[in-house]
Amino acid sequence: MKLTNVTNVESFFEAVNKCQGDVYLTTQEGDRLNLKSQLTKFLTLSTVFQSSLIKEMDLELSCPEDVSVMLSFSMGAAA
Repeated sequence: MKLTNVTNVESFFEAVNKCQGDVYLTTQEGDRLNLKSQLTKFLTLSTVFQSSLIKEMDLELSCPEDVSVMLSFSMGAAA
């Protein structure tokens, strides 16, 4: 799943926390970061999400039902 123009990082992580399964962010270098991990969340906030706008990110969701959670976030974030 690809998300674009994410401006509210706090709401993004709230949506991640609502997901039942793991949520992986794939970096440009090809690394997979589990965003449900508190350590990874801290590191991600301090490095990947330094800008107030994330133009594009690739997510992999381990639970198919979580797609609706992230789509709801995406629809709310666009408004």
